[in-house]
Amino acid sequence: MRMDEKSIVSLLEYVKIDKFYISCYFKCPVKDKLVVSTVPFEPFDGRIEFTWQDILFHPIKSYNRYYHTPITIYSNDCHNTIVLKAFKKVSNYFIWNNQENRYIYN
Repeated sequence: MRMDEKSIVSLLEYVKIDKFYISCYFKCPVKDKLVVSTVPFEPFDGRIEFTWQDILFHPIKSYNRYYHTPITIYSNDCHNTIVLKAFKKVSNYFIWNNQENRYIYN
């Protein structure tokens, strides 16, 4: 499937962020359908992993590393974002329409 970032962002109705997850609500304006994709609240490029030694011997450092790692929801300069990760997860609900020049609900 083609990944046209501007078309993906145009489907984004809103983003809900809670303590552990980010939910992206993608809405097709043509068919008025809403698809929700939930992804973990973590950096896109990988999980933040700790060993038991990190947590036991360096609890404050482990906490700061986990809770203060920047997370990019969406950026024109970055292609590894939460929005794109969320869309890939639900991309089977959408097809690219050449006439409309955008994604529509399948």
